[in-house]
Formats: sequence, structure tokens, C-alpha cells
Amino acid sequence: MRQAASPAVCWMILLTGIVATACSFVFIRQSTDPPVTLAAWRVLLAAALLCPVYLRARRRYADAGYREVFSRSLLPGVVLAAHFVTWVIGARLSLGANATIIVNLVPLVMPVLLWLLFGEHLHRGEALATLLAVAGLGILAIDNLTLSTGYLAGDATCLVSMFLFALYLALARRHSSLPSLWLYVVPVYAVAGAALLMVAPLFGQVIPAMDAMNLTMVLALAAVSTVIGHSALNFAMQHMRGQTVGVMTLAQFIVAGLIAYWLYDEIPSVLFYPATALMLSGMVLVMFNQQADDVRTGAAGLSLKGRLADREPR
Repeated sequence: MRQAASPAVCWMILLTGIVATACSFVFIRQSTDPPVTLAAWRVLLAAALLCPVYLRARRRYADAGYREVFSRSLLPGVVLAAHFVTWVIGARLSLGANATIIVNLVPLVMPVLLWLLFGEHLHRGEALATLLAVAGLGILAIDNLTLSTGYLAGDATCLVSMFLFALYLALARRHSSLPSLWLYVVPVYAVAGAALLMVAPLFGQVIPAMDAMNLTMVLALAAVSTVIGHSALNFAMQHMRGQTVGVMTLAQFIVAGLIAYWLYDEIPSVLFYPATALMLSGMVLVMFNQQADDVRTGAAGLSLKGRLADREPR
């Protein structure tokens, strides 16, 4: 079991990861590759970029068997690949606004997964924070969501994709016993990339377009949104309350909106502002709840150390 990180480090890594993943829509928009091909190469390149730190972790923790590491990474890798594929299918069958809103419903699903997988219950503050954040998302739904039987299949597929993303995040907590994050995420990216390459021919080309702009976007998606973004989210899931991460992922929506305004002059609707205020309120509340949990955990750890010291022979 690796050493616990300080709360300040955890918050810094989580917030960095949220910004990094929010930037993905710029790289995806500027790329000319089919979405599944792009997804495959983003995770394969991420695994390649992280190979040095993975090999260093393997040398440092030689007692972690290859079979154990691979078995832990297989399911999350397949789930991540399935998330990417269902997201592409759902987004094509539905409206962009519908898909974006549905995929951000992670805070509603995360508590169920955390309870089923780990018996982790919501704190009262987390429940209120979730209600506030999802209320903000509800305002955006009023402004943008289009309910129609013509988009039912696409909306349902996006819902599945959202569930898979929440499951992918939740599974990171299950494997926190590995002594290094890199022994987990690097094989996950490799497994996801291999699975995506197998289905990529069904959606178009397999090899990325070789022009400089497209290759730069693929590399940026791998280095920024995956190596930094996804790795940070996995780290946060292993060191923080799961619902803290679930609620904070909604910040990607806000960051992406600001980036779109700055880069593409896309002016958000009037309802974007009260929705953002509600989501930010939920995030602030969940931050206070996480801080209180850190204090409780720290106090419990000090108490345990004191009891163990009292038992030592003098």
C-alpha cells in the first residue's frame, strides 16, 4: 500500500487533472481522425509516454507480479475502451447538447457504485453538494436538452457511456493497494488502446492522418488530457472521497465553456451563469466536506499511532 498523499497535494493534482481533461474537446475538435481511432491512439501514446515511469516502478516494486498487475488493469482498461466507443456512437445518434449533459451525470451514479463496490455512504454534506451541482446541470438541461423519440437510442447510449466512465473512475479505488499509480494506469491505457484498435476499423481508418496539425492534436490529447488528466483523476479516486471527485468532474463543463469562449468566441447562453453558480456552490461544499473528512482521518490515524505506541515495551 502506497503512502497517503497530503490533502493539499491531492487537491492540486485533482484540479490540474480537471483542467487537463477539459482541454480534450479542443484537441478532439482540431483533429481530423475518426473518434475511435483518436481515442485508441491517445491511450496508446499515453502508455508509451509513461513507459519510463512504469519501468522504474516495476524495478522499485519488483515483488508486484506481472500477472497481478495485468489482471488488475484488464477490467478498467476494457471499461475505458467501452466508454470511448459508446460515447462516439451515442454522440452520433443524439444531439451534442444532449450528449454533453448526459455524460456529466456522473455525480448521480457515483454514490451507487461506491456503495455497491465499497460500502461507502454519502455524507450529508456530499448529498447536498450533489443536489446543488446537479441542479446546475438541470438548468443547462432546460436550456439545451431536447427530448425526442428520434434521439432516444443516442441518449440511452450516452447514458451507458456515462455509467462506464463512472465505473472506470470507481475501479481505480479498488486497486489503490498497488504500491504505485503507474503500475495501474499504464497497463490500463495499454489495454484500452489495444481494445480500441481492434474495433477502430468498424468506425473508419486505423492509422492517424499524418499531417502535422493532426499529429500534434493526437499527441496533445495523449500528453495533456490522458497522461496528466486521466492519471490525475485516477490518483484522486485513490486518495480522496469518491463523491468529491464525482462532483468536481462537473468543473470540466465550466472550464470547457470558458475555453470555448476564449478560443472560438462561443458565447454561452444566459442560463449558463446561474447553472455555473449552482455547480460551483456544490463544488465548494464538497471541498469543505473533503476537508472535514481529512481532519477525521488524520485524527483517527494519530489516535491509532498513539495506541500502538502505548503497547510498545519500554
